[in-house]
Amino acid sequence: MEPLVIAGRSFHSRLMVGTGKYESLEVMREALDASGAEIVTVAVRRVNLDARETSILSYIDLERYTLLPNTAGCHTAEEAVRTARLARAAGLSNWVKLEVIPDDGTLLPDPIATVEAAETLVKEGFVVLPYTTDDHVVARRLLEVGCAAVMPYGSAIGTGRGLEAVERIARIVDEIRGRVPVVVDAGIGAPSDAALAMETGADAVLVNTAIARAGDPVAMARAMRLAVEAGYLARRAGRIPKSSVPSPSSPEAGVVGRS
Repeated sequence: MEPLVIAGRSFHSRLMVGTGKYESLEVMREALDASGAEIVTVAVRRVNLDARETSILSYIDLERYTLLPNTAGCHTAEEAVRTARLARAAGLSNWVKLEVIPDDGTLLPDPIATVEAAETLVKEGFVVLPYTTDDHVVARRLLEVGCAAVMPYGSAIGTGRGLEAVERIARIVDEIRGRVPVVVDAGIGAPSDAALAMETGADAVLVNTAIARAGDPVAMARAMRLAVEAGYLARRAGRIPKSSVPSPSSPEAGVVGRS
């Protein structure tokens, strides 16, 4: 696969992974390894910044993985900006996965507050990767304010329902193709969902719950890794067009005994 380039940095893997919901930090560490991911996202609010050696960060090899702090749990643009600043001041990273989710019942992003927070953070020198809706107009606005990627949901966080509106993801891809990466974030439930996202034209996917809550998280992480690679290669190869008319796999021309 060609490298995934975000803000001038190249990554060999197009699978990003989260670190929440695992039954143990040991299992999480094994799953990260099996995924082949190079970008790992961690909720800033889960990190004990005063005792990082005993926090989740002690289970993440920061020489191997690029840490992507996220603003999960923030309900307003102001909260998200403050959380990102805290993470940078604590030395975590100037990269941030921006999440502004006002309703804990739906876990859907607030597009207006997300754009507002993104604009502020970009001006302050952050590399912003925003979790957003599957609306191409919002994606375009996030691109305009200087985000380094756009991360639309496939479906609501943690539902595992896959891509509920494939055509909307495709529209976002068409809207910003080649300008910044499109990363499908949230709703992936199975490797087939990840493959479909890549076949649709996404540059990468971010998966957490589908791996962490699988019966065997390590095996699922490996499956997601292979699915992302397969979807990427399929997209590059080009699928056959769909047809309402069947055609035989072996054409009759040249068949022995027939003129």
